[in-house]
Amino acid sequence: MDKKQAKERIEKLRETIDKYRYAYHVLDKSLISDEALDALKKELFDLEQQFPDLITPDSPTQRVAGQPLKEFKKAQHEKPMTSFNDAFSEDDMRDWMKRLENYLGREIKKEFYCEHKIDGLAVELVYENGIFIQGSTRGNGLIGEDVTQNLKTVEAIPLKLALGAPKKLIVRGEIFLTKKEFDRINKELTKKGDKNFANPRNLAAGTIRQLDPKVTASRKLDSFQYAIVTDVGQKTHEEEHELLRKWGFKTNPHNRKISPFGEIFDFHRETEKQREKLAYEIDGIVVIVNDNKTFETGGVIGKAPRAAIAYKFSPKEATTVVEDIQVQVGRTGVLTPVAVLRPVMVGGITITHATVHNYDEIKRLGLKIGDTVIVSRAGDVIPQVNKVLKEMRTGKEREFKMPAKCPADGSAVVKDGVAYKCGNKNCGARQREFLYHFVGAFNMDGLGPKIIDRFLDEGLIMDAADIFTVKKGDVAALERFGEKSAENIISEIETRKKISLERFIYALGILHVGEETSRLLAQTVISLPRRQAGNSISKPSHVLKSLGEMSVEELQKIPDIGPAVAASIADYFQDKRHRELIMKLDKVGIILETPELKPKSQRLKGQTFVLTGTLESISRDGVKEKIRSLGGEVSESVSKKTSYVVVGAEPGSKLEKARQLGVKVLEEREFLKIIGK
Repeated sequence: MDKKQAKERIEKLRETIDKYRYAYHVLDKSLISDEALDALKKELFDLEQQFPDLITPDSPTQRVAGQPLKEFKKAQHEKPMTSFNDAFSEDDMRDWMKRLENYLGREIKKEFYCEHKIDGLAVELVYENGIFIQGSTRGNGLIGEDVTQNLKTVEAIPLKLALGAPKKLIVRGEIFLTKKEFDRINKELTKKGDKNFANPRNLAAGTIRQLDPKVTASRKLDSFQYAIVTDVGQKTHEEEHELLRKWGFKTNPHNRKISPFGEIFDFHRETEKQREKLAYEIDGIVVIVNDNKTFETGGVIGKAPRAAIAYKFSPKEATTVVEDIQVQVGRTGVLTPVAVLRPVMVGGITITHATVHNYDEIKRLGLKIGDTVIVSRAGDVIPQVNKVLKEMRTGKEREFKMPAKCPADGSAVVKDGVAYKCGNKNCGARQREFLYHFVGAFNMDGLGPKIIDRFLDEGLIMDAADIFTVKKGDVAALERFGEKSAENIISEIETRKKISLERFIYALGILHVGEETSRLLAQTVISLPRRQAGNSISKPSHVLKSLGEMSVEELQKIPDIGPAVAASIADYFQDKRHRELIMKLDKVGIILETPELKPKSQRLKGQTFVLTGTLESISRDGVKEKIRSLGGEVSESVSKKTSYVVVGAEPGSKLEKARQLGVKVLEEREFLKIIGK
């Protein structure tokens, strides 16, 4: 992204974030999820870090948004109440540490204090002579709302401090509702016919802003304190928590000192596992440099302290850009539009595809190619597009239209209810069978029919080349697929990008072209003049260049290729869809390996073998390789020209054909003697 594009994107992000943050912080309305808003803020922060000269004083990253409501008195904070920048991955955390140390010009002691990031409302409490005299919300960071009377109803907030507290003390903490209390209040609202609250944070914020303290008291708010603003000689953040407990404040027992840096990740994982069992909602952990002197020296960047960060859990929702909308043909011939996304992390995995179900859903969402969207993983299934952020549009977005012809076989597309289908009833099944054949030819044992079916149904693949573009996150996002199985599948796909020339030709599924004919075609490609086949035979496009330019007459000159097979080969390479597939396979990095043309020995020269049944001591491929290495030929069918039929366990009809034609039949033991085994 160049600077001009970044400037345009930054302006759109600022405008959109301000709109949603105002609704969230001032009006207590959630127009989009916290996770989606976090994703927009993170994108803005990263872009401003990349282009620091584009940072402006009014950027959402430079201030704490939200204005006090008019119904409450204003309360000025002695020191600004800041919030935190977000991190979503281990790499983000390492980048944070690198930025901090670069700013300080030195390495710091890797000792941190980690806390649960509770989804509540930040408050400041002021005490004089041990008595609670004022409580306020964050507001805009400098001036908040005086909600003292309401905070006095919160049992967790002491009205009088224990002995030993300083004459004046300012502390900060979080007001929140437990999950149990949140459910109780919503049930009561349902009984009254009133609208339910969307989440505990909104309910806590609404409760603390009630003009009638009795209403606040009826909703059992809870609170943890986590910081001391007053200078009481504290040297570490850990010491602040000890002093808070000593003076009678409620602190979170899960918070603790962490060292070294790597243990932050352990704490993060451990906390995420405990998340559902906690009494309150959290969306991550807060990581603070424990040494207060280092913390103060780090100062503030925009709205956040440099020496602290919110390390969020993997979001179930995020924002990204729809780079394309492709149409996938399913097993039943139904055409399904699939959004190709700019890679984004959702639910702990990086995804590149999301379903939009059908064309009617695209119209309902108003989705265009190039749109910024919210995607989610509900119930750990393949991600879906939930909402289009139309305010992010630049005018460069493009409309999507369903194709008039099936992208798989070119048949007319017909509408059946909300579904669009290929007019050829056999299309879906034919596509499926070809893909089964293709992965078999590439020896992808881990990609059985059920996995291919799933990839088709979920829109991850539309043709054979797409198999090589599937990402780990795309697979892990599917129900009943874990990260380990996804890793195994992707690893196998990557290791199968190299394939012999003859197996590649066989994988194309050309009508009437089996393994032996594929070998003959491979030998032909290799033996063609370099000017015709290209400088080397290493890419799929070289096969297209050589075989694709041969006429039916030229193909018939190849031994054992008759008129019908030659016509089938020529037709295949003239088909536009087949040519496009081969070029796509070229682009995804398929490498062709070419065998030596000259056999090591001429012992079996002039002899043709046909195999039937299963041999015990050597594989079928091993048999073929051995015969060819000795100058012999292998054929797929029995004829009068056949020298021997090699018979293993459970032979097929080829044995009977050999007896009818008087062709000599070899048992495995006899065959092994001939080849010198």
